[in-house]
Amino acid sequence: MAKRDYYEVLGVERTADAEEIKKAYRKLAVKYHPDKNPGDHAAEEKFKELGEAYEALSDPQKRAAYDQYGHAAFDARQRASRGGGGGFHDPFDIFREVFGGGGGGSIFESFFGGGERSGPQRGDDLRYDLEITFEEAAMGCEKEISLSKLDPCEVCEGSGAERGSAVKTCATCGGRGQVMMSRGIFSIAQTCPHCKGQGRVLEKPCRSCHGEGRKERASKIKLKIPPGVDAGNRLRSGGNGEAGFRGGPPGDLYVILHVAQHEIFQRDGDDLHCEVPISFIQAALGAEIEVPTLEGKAAIKIPAGTQSGAVFRVKGKGVKNLQGYGHGDLHARIQVEVPTRLSHEQKAKLQEFAALCDGKEAPLAQSFFEKAKKFFK
Repeated sequence: MAKRDYYEVLGVERTADAEEIKKAYRKLAVKYHPDKNPGDHAAEEKFKELGEAYEALSDPQKRAAYDQYGHAAFDARQRASRGGGGGFHDPFDIFREVFGGGGGGSIFESFFGGGERSGPQRGDDLRYDLEITFEEAAMGCEKEISLSKLDPCEVCEGSGAERGSAVKTCATCGGRGQVMMSRGIFSIAQTCPHCKGQGRVLEKPCRSCHGEGRKERASKIKLKIPPGVDAGNRLRSGGNGEAGFRGGPPGDLYVILHVAQHEIFQRDGDDLHCEVPISFIQAALGAEIEVPTLEGKAAIKIPAGTQSGAVFRVKGKGVKNLQGYGHGDLHARIQVEVPTRLSHEQKAKLQEFAALCDGKEAPLAQSFFEKAKKFFK
């Protein structure tokens, strides 16, 4: 099935700025998060689709490539970690594949003197989607992930050859890894079909890995998540991608973070927001209350006459900045709670209080009804 347009997936216009894209992703990620939709396969697929779209559009270079080339800008050959999205590659590879027969050298190499491709080849990069808690994202943590990937063959130690056997120069291409093909007026370099671009052939391929120098197996990788990361952030684990072909260097592992919603806090950059209920007596008379933070509790003073919706800032009790620029703040929004059950005695006392009121103790209501008088005529 054809992939949906990434802008359509996130529900934003193609002119949307980075902040609009981030907000759209957060809203939809919360809606389709697996924790909120246990056992819902459709929601899980939408959640993965959102992660893939956000990864592409949140990176300026990737977004530019996507805007110009669409999904073709993302190399399908860069395999993901068994269920993730594809890797990113040079958009000009599209033209190399068209003019070069899809396998190796291209018309560009013929005109501009493309280099030899003999020798080991670098392994593919991998993507892994990791879900962490709100606290783990804010405070940092260590994780161990499990995935199946190509690792160096233990028998031949990655060389692809049986121990004691020789590696010879390819007689077909003379070690270049490419052969020249004439197509009309052009002379085009293509991957050597005999050595598959290596420039060398094995006298006796390893029987365990069949000459690849690598085999697929389950791996466990430890990751250090720094404090201050957020949903959609990408972490690079160097050298933990797939092993290279016949001893080539390994690719990298890119970990895309998905952060679970918190039951109390909402995050805005490095700042945290929460709603704190207080009684109407505390609001009227003033009080000192305790509010939760990620590191415990903090005390704030509520002045007499505090209205519902008032915000109090607790400095430095937000999230640590990912670049090391201190901490954000905690913003506690007050919600004045009106009691729903009153005893006869409590009602009587409140009625006594109401009889003593002349309206001046409620200036907001007084101002509102003064402005609204014309609508009551």
